[in-house]
Amino acid sequence: MTLTQLRAFVTVARLGSVKGAAQSLGVTEAAVSGAVAALRRELGDVLFIRAAGGISLTPGGSRLAAGAAEIVGLAEETRHRVRQASSGTTHLRVASTEAGVEQVLPALLTSFGRRQPDLDVETLAVPVASFGDLLRDRRADVTIGPAPRPAPAVESVPFLRFQLAVVAAPDHPLRHRQRLGPAQLAHELWLLGPAGLDPGTLSGAFLAHIGVEATGAKAFPSVTASLNAVAAGAGLSVAFLHVVRDDLRRGSLIRLDVAGARLGGMLYASALTGERRSTTAAALCRFVTTPAATQAVLTRSNGVPMNEFRPPVHVTIWS
Repeated sequence: MTLTQLRAFVTVARLGSVKGAAQSLGVTEAAVSGAVAALRRELGDVLFIRAAGGISLTPGGSRLAAGAAEIVGLAEETRHRVRQASSGTTHLRVASTEAGVEQVLPALLTSFGRRQPDLDVETLAVPVASFGDLLRDRRADVTIGPAPRPAPAVESVPFLRFQLAVVAAPDHPLRHRQRLGPAQLAHELWLLGPAGLDPGTLSGAFLAHIGVEATGAKAFPSVTASLNAVAAGAGLSVAFLHVVRDDLRRGSLIRLDVAGARLGGMLYASALTGERRSTTAAALCRFVTTPAATQAVLTRSNGVPMNEFRPPVHVTIWS
């Protein structure tokens, strides 16, 4: 039984598909099937059977999935700590949504980094649905954004209440309409960042609620690029209110009056509980609840000193 075999099985169990696991791990389907076959022979259990829409784990497969996830997670954490010890720096892996990586993490982590000498931060842009798996598999130390689904090993700390705004160009035809409803918004062209329709985010849930489909949305490489296109009159978007406040004040964007929409939410810092949480992850979870963290996020630094800048690492697992 090897780590490679266990990692392959855990990924199959999580995604419900050999093909999906192969894509996630960056290997061939044959490699994943071979790893699972080796485990089946060694354990004397088929582990899973094909079922409608995916796979169904056997009782033995369910137990293996739980144990293997813990083993793979511990191996990843050990590897991470060895690298940290050999480099003499403290490493922190923070996952968030695309919007979070672009518009929340830079200022937040820059402010946190001033209190943590020799901190090296890696940021991951991922779907909300993968937050819990990243934490449990120890591929991320902390997630910032919506709280993952409740799980015994994960704790979420609420730290910032936010508002979203539906924005448009100053001359948009809907600019004077009041109490806009779904029927008036659903068929507009929506200009969004790479993950704008992620149902796990508040903005994605809002767009799903009013009936916006992929054919009615246009994706941009970044949220900033999508907002620039909105200001040029190309369509509508949903954005953090604190992010577009200056644009609204200058008049380069306007905020539309939307009826009955849930456009307020909470940001959470989530991490493993107890001894499973690294010292640095625990420090970040404490820091996010401080006035300094709130000020950093809401004021959005206009720049990060070059010697403090760490480019984000984007994990392309959007569906």
